[in-house]
Amino acid sequence: MPAVLKRISVVSGIMLALLLVAMFFGLAMGSSGAGFASILETFESLRNPDSMGYAIIWKIRFPRVMLAAIVGAALSVGGLVFQAILRNPLAEPYILGISGGSAIGAIIGILLGLSRFPGTGLLAFAGGMGTLFLVLGIASGPTILKKESLLLSGVMVNAFCSAVIMFLISLSRDARLQNIMFWLMGDLSSAGAKEAAYLGMMVLPCFLIIFWLSHSMNLLLMGREMAHSMGVNVRLVTVGLLVVSSFMISATVCQCGLIAFVGLVIPHLLRLILGSDQRVLVPACILGGGAYLVLCDLLARVLPRQGEMPAGVITAMVGAPVFIYLLKRTRS
Repeated sequence: MPAVLKRISVVSGIMLALLLVAMFFGLAMGSSGAGFASILETFESLRNPDSMGYAIIWKIRFPRVMLAAIVGAALSVGGLVFQAILRNPLAEPYILGISGGSAIGAIIGILLGLSRFPGTGLLAFAGGMGTLFLVLGIASGPTILKKESLLLSGVMVNAFCSAVIMFLISLSRDARLQNIMFWLMGDLSSAGAKEAAYLGMMVLPCFLIIFWLSHSMNLLLMGREMAHSMGVNVRLVTVGLLVVSSFMISATVCQCGLIAFVGLVIPHLLRLILGSDQRVLVPACILGGGAYLVLCDLLARVLPRQGEMPAGVITAMVGAPVFIYLLKRTRS
């Protein structure tokens, strides 16, 4: 077995174990009385679907845990792709405004009464792609895709998207207003088995495409000229990765709103531990990002004494200090 395949297998095995542990905690803990003892009993009594513990764990928590794992994986590997293509450790879908653009499209779809898929999903994808090309267009020129111009462009576009979102919300005068506000903060509480399955079917092909292009991402990190000399179709690979990643981000935003900084924290942490080989980082980010968001959502459920808070609040509280640290580090 080649060394890189062995390393991918070992890293993926460790990250998969971490994901399974996180999912176990997500299933075993919550605001209700069901805990470790209850989940062990549920594993032993799967033939009794009428019990309360079975309903709590498998009908309420399990779909939510699965959705959190899928969303975390998509956001994490999406951040990795943006950082590799733009060669900027601060690049992340939320910071660059792509999540905000997707949210604009999704809110328009909600206000128009369209179905979540495909109507709202297509509008979210169009909003994310439009925002992406707007940011890249503003940042282009003599300083194309440099850290400062790209970051400032993303901040400006993100602020504009926030203003548009507030304007759209102000147009809503019915019961949807509160749901939209809670959804914007990163809400996983409306998860169902059907929603998790739909999202999984949409992002799984994206994961496979990104892993297939991970070697090309390694070459892009060495510079576009070097990648071209090594036989990489730079334009095709770059556009393909950006479209696939934006599609993933739009799908997650359409399902659960804005969840910030997952695509910044996990790729950066894993890059420090595992190095910069994208062939190793892609599966590690998929599994590690899923575990991270499952744990963040668990904290969002158990920390409040009453009710729960959106998972996006926890990820922002963790991710904002990391972003400040990275920003100071890149300037030093």
